[in-house]
Amino acid sequence: MDIEAEIRALQLDSAEDDKGTTIPEDAKPEEVEMKEKVEEVEMTDKVEKEGRKDEVDGKSQPVQAEPKVKDKEVAALEDAEVPDEMESQNKRHLNVVFIGHVDAGKSTTGGQILFLSGQVDDRTIQKYEKEAKDKSRESWYMAYIMDTNEEERVKGKTVEVGRAHFETETTRFTILDAPGHKSYVPNMISGASQADVGVLVISARKGEFETGYERGGQTREHVQLAKTLGVTKLLVVVNKMDDHTVNWSKERYDEIESKMIPFLRSSGYNVKKDVLFLPISGLVGTNMKTRVDKSTCPWWSGPCLFEALDSIEVPLRDPKGPFRMPIIDKFKDMGTVVMGKVESGSICEGESLLVMPNKAQVKVLAVYCDENKVRRAGPGENLRVRLSGVEEEDILAGFVLTSIVKTIPAVTEFTAQLQILELLENAIFTAGYKAVLHIHSVVEECEIVKLLQQIDPKTKKPMKKKVLFVKNGAVIVCRMQVNNMICIEKFSDFPQLGRFTLRTEDFVLRGKQIVVNLIRSCWR
Repeated sequence: MDIEAEIRALQLDSAEDDKGTTIPEDAKPEEVEMKEKVEEVEMTDKVEKEGRKDEVDGKSQPVQAEPKVKDKEVAALEDAEVPDEMESQNKRHLNVVFIGHVDAGKSTTGGQILFLSGQVDDRTIQKYEKEAKDKSRESWYMAYIMDTNEEERVKGKTVEVGRAHFETETTRFTILDAPGHKSYVPNMISGASQADVGVLVISARKGEFETGYERGGQTREHVQLAKTLGVTKLLVVVNKMDDHTVNWSKERYDEIESKMIPFLRSSGYNVKKDVLFLPISGLVGTNMKTRVDKSTCPWWSGPCLFEALDSIEVPLRDPKGPFRMPIIDKFKDMGTVVMGKVESGSICEGESLLVMPNKAQVKVLAVYCDENKVRRAGPGENLRVRLSGVEEEDILAGFVLTSIVKTIPAVTEFTAQLQILELLENAIFTAGYKAVLHIHSVVEECEIVKLLQQIDPKTKKPMKKKVLFVKNGAVIVCRMQVNNMICIEKFSDFPQLGRFTLRTEDFVLRGKQIVVNLIRSCWR
């Protein structure tokens, strides 16, 4: 019995030391043995669990010590997977529209820019050269980079607004290649309404500049439309300087400059501050990425095209304002995808927004900038946004993606200030006139309901006499009406959403301002 007591004592000590538990003295040997086995299994499970926990803790041990660092590290990891455009993109961003008369070389110049900036490789260029040669259009191969559909390549005319991206050391650029033919002016307006900077391409070839500059030429109309649509900075590139009728002639360059400067002033441009002239050859790339050699053009000492683009200041934008993104296109791709340029505010993946004017509440599933998925993007960016909560057929070009709190107004009638630029001879402008309204991405038929007052162009003050009709060059305030609801803003609040153009075959009008005090009473 003494030996059994000693064994029990030893077992008790061992149980207390190893397991932290005690075994009752009056327990039977079989119960002791069973309990020890159960405790041994439990201990094994506990050790395995603690081992796994130690491994996890070992990996995250520094994070536990500093929970704030953990949050930063997780955010950094997430941002590495889906970058934040506003924080990760150190380069500034500009939208550049190429405008000008048909056959001035806009698409060729845009294609050459992409080639010089490394966006297109030599093999692709060789393919386009062969394709152009087979069509007996050897000089068009650079334009094929921007003109992607077969109709444009066969006709040699840009129809839709081409879109591409390139970068310099300091700036990211979005190229908007606008059509130059008069039949596609509405498409040109769509491209210019998205731009920050305009590149007016003029052909120096004998006869081509004169055709575009004469009354009815697209050089003149494009300049007026660009200024109307908010393109305040303009690069005037005199293209085709290498043509055999020009041969980099300073006399020809000066002739074009001397004719364009007065016209640009009359269109509202400050030539000294907002306009820059430079000669180039878009086909061979002379004076584009690097300055032209003195042996080719000894009289030119100014910048090349890339330097001129880099020197342009980015317009002021408000990333914290209410969100506004006019929709220019939409399609289906694992949901509804809309395209447009952010005019104000910022957009984040996962947030809720409204599509106006149909007031559809949507959720942002994904945001794409320059083909890259980003978590957040700010004003000035051209985006593709995947949405849930709305069907693709329920969205039209001209709708606006907007914040819920400060949403954009939807109206059918409003008061506006107009400047009449061109009327046919002996034509008058009065109530009842019908035209096509272009405002941001909206294209809508409208009617002038009533002429309210005429503005004195010298004093900028309303004239006292009652106005029944006006002629060319007049500035008036009138009430306008559209058939369908459109999304617009006061010019003083959002210039890009309160600036518009009216067009018909008879006249071209420039809309400057939606009147602040009267528009509220006209909203429907």
